[in-house]
Parts: sequence; C-alpha cells; structure tokens
Amino acid sequence: MPASTNQRSMLVTGGLGFIGSAFAKRAADAGNRIVVLDAMTYAADSTSLAGRSDIEIVRGNIIDTALVAELLQRHTIDTVVNFAAESHVDRSIADPESFMHTNILGVHSMLHASLARYQRFSTDDAKRFRFVQISTDEVFGSLGETGYFTEESPYDPRSPYSASKAAADHLVSAWHHTYGLPTITTYCTNNYGPFQYPEKFIPHLVHCALSGAPLPIYGDGSNVRDWIHVDDHVSGVMLAIERGAPGGRYAFGGGNERSNLALAREICEILDAVVPRSDGVSYAEQIAFVTDRLGHDRRYAISGERAALELGYVPQRQFAEALKATVVWHVERARPQTKVVNK
Repeated sequence: MPASTNQRSMLVTGGLGFIGSAFAKRAADAGNRIVVLDAMTYAADSTSLAGRSDIEIVRGNIIDTALVAELLQRHTIDTVVNFAAESHVDRSIADPESFMHTNILGVHSMLHASLARYQRFSTDDAKRFRFVQISTDEVFGSLGETGYFTEESPYDPRSPYSASKAAADHLVSAWHHTYGLPTITTYCTNNYGPFQYPEKFIPHLVHCALSGAPLPIYGDGSNVRDWIHVDDHVSGVMLAIERGAPGGRYAFGGGNERSNLALAREICEILDAVVPRSDGVSYAEQIAFVTDRLGHDRRYAISGERAALELGYVPQRQFAEALKATVVWHVERARPQTKVVNK
C-alpha cells in the first residue's frame, strides 16, 4: 500500500508480542514507517513479523532510556505506541517484581525519553506527536453480574499485573497534565486470534486438548470475560491515534461475553469438528476444574460507547466464525502435519 500524506513514523514497543505484532503489521500496511522495539523475552514470537522487510526490528528493553531516546531521534518518531508489558496474571502472582520493573519503570523510561523529544519539536510537529499507552480493563477491578466498565470507572486493580498497569496509566496521565505530553490511553478486554502466546486461555486449552492433557478451568468456570479479536483491537488503536484527543482515554469491547466454562465447551465443539479424537470421544471430557486463582476477578466487560461516538469504532469480527479460525490456526501451528477438516 503506498504511503499516505498522513504517514506517521511509529515506535511500537512489544511489537513481537501477540497484539503488538498485529498492530505493527496493520500500521505498516496503512503506509506508516514502523520501528519495533522488543526485549525478545519468552513471549516474543519472531515468526509474527516474518517476511516483513517494511518493519525494522530492534532488540532492546524499554527500561533502557538511552536506547529509546536514540531510536526516537534517529527514526524521527512522531508516535510511540506502548504494547510492551508483562501481562500474565498467574506469573504476576508468582513473580510480581518483574511486572513492577517492566510495566512501571519501563513506562517511566519511555515517558522520560518521549518528553525530551517532544519538547524539542517545532509547534507543528508537537501537535502531531502522540504517546499511546495500551492498558487493560483489568485496572478497573471486577464487575458484578451486570453493568460495564467505562473510561471513567474508578481504578481498582486486584492482581500484581493489573496494579502495575494501573500505576503505568497514572504516570501517563501525570505526564500529560503536568508536562503537556500528548498522550492517549486505550483499554480493551480479552484478546484472541493468531500468534497468541500458548499460556493464554484459548491457545492453552487447544494445546492441552491435542496432547490429551486435562483442560484446566479455574474454580467452577463461572468467571466471565468479554472477548475481542486482535484485529478489531488494533483497528481501534489506529483510530485513537488518528482521531483521539490528547489526554483522551478510549475503551474497546468485543460484545462477546462468555463464562470460562462456556468458552471451553465452544472450543471443544470446534476441535471435535476439525480434528476429532481417534476414539470418537468429545474433547469436553478432558475439562477439569482446578483450584481457583488467587484474587480471581469475577467478570470483565467494557463499554465501547465513547470509542464508537468519538472515533467511529465498530468491531467487525463475528465471534463464532473468528473463534473457529483462531482454534484452527492454533491446531495447525501445534500440529503442522495434522489434517484439519471442516475448516
């Protein structure tokens, strides 16, 4: 796709991760210049950007302020999009320190470097600059049986992971209000799609099913999540960059609430159809309830009303069809030689 007159030069941190890589590809396809900065830890997937000669990849950590500053200067960056984060709740419970280091100190490092660059801009370039913080609905805590989080919901994080993301969001807000840095913060609910790290819910269940292992479901499986396809999420972030107001906050929901148990059963039905067990038994027989996670939030769901009104955001993916495509993708990646039927 040819570059547009509105082309941006973007630094995308965590761009080898699940959501970051989807965004980097979308932004590059739209004609933007993309530099990815990624620490290439366990969650990075180099295959996610394979063959993308239009995307420059730099190995490094967002905690390295000098490196971030050098990249901002060398590539004349006008848009920073921060996907880099430790993001797995279970890992945050076992090792909170690494979450504080990356999610809080790393964001401070990026804000410091970004502000220094922003303050050197001409008036016109300063108006164009954006620092985009990718947050999560988990910073708002847990919902009851009804209602939705909005951008105005009070922060009430319940895990070390969500607490570290909440702290980062507050830093971003402070840099906007104190120093005038043009920031945007986005929130979304659970993502699904290709290239997601195998420890996450959907790919983990697929891998367990194919290996004949139990499909672990916390507690009684009644915890509810809303699901958004990664492509819809990154579309929302793109709209926030182009149409969002400095200091703005925008939430992206999928409108696909499922209990963990209900979603597990849907995944099993798909697996039964596309890669049936040799014994003819449903994969649902492998579902096993395990001890609930510490501080497990009951329900997440977020309203996308502001994003729809101010940005024109409307999710495009139909859940049943997109979930099936996602499950098939993970099956084919886990077992490249497996014949998948009924795609």
